[in-house]
Amino acid sequence: MKKGFAGGLAVMAVMAVACSGAAHAGTFEDRDADWRNGAIVYQIIVDRFVPSADLDKKRALYPAPKVLKPWTETPKPGPYLEGEKLSSHELHFWGGDLASATTGLGHVQQLGANVLYINPIHLAYTNHKYDAFDFQAISPEYGNRDDFKRLAAKAHELGLKVVLDGVFNHMGRNAPVFKQALADPKSPWRDWFAIGPQYKGGARVWTGFQNLPELNLENPAVRRHLWLDPDSVVRSYLRDGADGWRLDTAFELGHTFLRELTDAAHAEKPGSLVVGEIVNYPDQWLKSIDAVMNFTLRDIVLGMARGEFAPAAAGRMTQRLVLDAGIEPMLKSWMVIDNHDIPRIATQSPNTPQRRLVQALQFTLPGAPNVYYGAEVGMTGGADPENRGPMRWDLVQAHNPDLVWMRRLIQLRKTHRALRVGDFHGIEAQQLYAFERRTDRALESLLVVANPSDKTVKERLLVPNAHLMDGTPFVDVLGQAPKMPPAYFGPGFITIQVPPQSVLVLQPQPQDLGGYSRYKRVP
Repeated sequence: MKKGFAGGLAVMAVMAVACSGAAHAGTFEDRDADWRNGAIVYQIIVDRFVPSADLDKKRALYPAPKVLKPWTETPKPGPYLEGEKLSSHELHFWGGDLASATTGLGHVQQLGANVLYINPIHLAYTNHKYDAFDFQAISPEYGNRDDFKRLAAKAHELGLKVVLDGVFNHMGRNAPVFKQALADPKSPWRDWFAIGPQYKGGARVWTGFQNLPELNLENPAVRRHLWLDPDSVVRSYLRDGADGWRLDTAFELGHTFLRELTDAAHAEKPGSLVVGEIVNYPDQWLKSIDAVMNFTLRDIVLGMARGEFAPAAAGRMTQRLVLDAGIEPMLKSWMVIDNHDIPRIATQSPNTPQRRLVQALQFTLPGAPNVYYGAEVGMTGGADPENRGPMRWDLVQAHNPDLVWMRRLIQLRKTHRALRVGDFHGIEAQQLYAFERRTDRALESLLVVANPSDKTVKERLLVPNAHLMDGTPFVDVLGQAPKMPPAYFGPGFITIQVPPQSVLVLQPQPQDLGGYSRYKRVP
C-alpha cells in the first residue's frame, strides 16, 4: 500500500471518529444526565427584565447623571460624557432588581428553558455592570447577596440552573481600588493593574475604553481574589447558588488562566459550567474551558440563511467545526443568535420565514440554544443600546405567533433526545443544508433539512446510517410542512422535497406490521 494512500485512510478514520462522537467521554445516558449538554438558556438583564415592585423606595439609588426611565421607553444612544469616560445611555436605568426578576422565573420555566443566564450583577457604576467596583458586592439597585441567594433558591425550586456573568478581565475606572492605584505608586492595589505613562490615560484599558482598566492577571493575588481562594468571587457565588459562569471577553484571559479558573470552579462545584465569550474559532479554546458562545456556528447559519454561503458549503463548514471542536464541548456550547451585544433576531431578520429557519437550526444543531429575553415574543431592537429594551410583558400572549413558535421549538428539543445529546453527522447535499442527529437508538435519529432559497427544492440525499432500514417512513415532527406525506428511506437514500425558506425535522416511524419489526435486532 502506498504511504500517501495509507495516510489518507488514517485521516479519514480520525475524522469519522471525531464527527460521530465515537470517542465521547461517556454514554448517551451520561450525556443526558449532565444539565450542561443541550440546555435551553434564557438570558436576562436584571435592570430590564421585570419592573421593581418598590421603585419609589429606590429612586435615591439613581443620582444624577444617572436617569431612571419609564418602563415603556426604548433605549436610545446618548452623547459621550468626557468627565465620566462613557456614553450617557450607559447611565439610563429602568429599575429592575433581583427581587422583581425572581417573580419572572415562572415565565422562564413555563417557556421550557432550564438555565437562567444573568448579565452582570456586581457592584458597578453603569447600567450594564461590566465596569465593576467590587465583584463580591451586588449593585444596590439590584439588591444584595441575600437577594441573589433567594433568586437562586427559587430558580432551583423551579428546576432552573443559574449562570452568572463574570467580568474578570477588567474593572471600572471609578472603582475605589483603581483610583487609589492610579493616584498612589505605593498603593497595595498598584500591581492589580497595568499602570504607566506608556498607556493613554495612565493605565491599560480594554479595547481603548477609558472606563474599563484591565486587571493584571499575572499578579497571583488578583487570581486568588477572583477564583483561586475558597472565598474567591467564582467559588463563593457558586456556594451561594450559582451553577456556572459565563466569562466576558474570555479570550483575554488566555489559555492558562482559563484552565485554572475552570478547574477552580469544578473543584468548588463538580459539574458546574464555565462558558466563554470567545468569538475566535473555538477548537483550541475548548481545551481550556467547558464551552464557548458559538459565534462561528452562528455565522455559518446566518450566512447560509442570507445567501452568503451556498447550503453545500455551509454544510461542509459545520462538519469541519464539529470535527475540530469535538462533540462533547459542542453540546455544552451556547448557540447564540442575538444578545445584549447583537441586534435582536427580529431586527436582524425581519423576514419571518428566514427568521424561523434560523431559529429552527439554532434548536436542532449541537449545542445549547441561547434565548435572549423578549426574543420569544418578537421584541425588536437594533445595535446597543436599542437591543437592551425593557421586557415587553404586554406581548406575552398565548396567541402571539413568535411565542407559539418558540414554544414549539423548545418542546421539540425537550421531546427528542437526539437534539439534546445526539452526535452530529453531516449529510452531503447541494441545494439543501442537511445533517443527522444520532444517538445509540436507531429510531431516535433525526434528519434536519433546511432550504434557505425562495423556491421548493427536491433532492435525493445519502444518509450513511447502517441501522436505518429500507422502507422506513420519515415524517416531519417540526410541522413547517404539515401536508407533506412521509418520505421513505431506501438503501441509504431518502428523497426530500423542502418548501422555500423552511426546515424539516424528519423522524423515522415504526410501522405496524402485525407485530413484526425490522428493528428487532438493532439498537
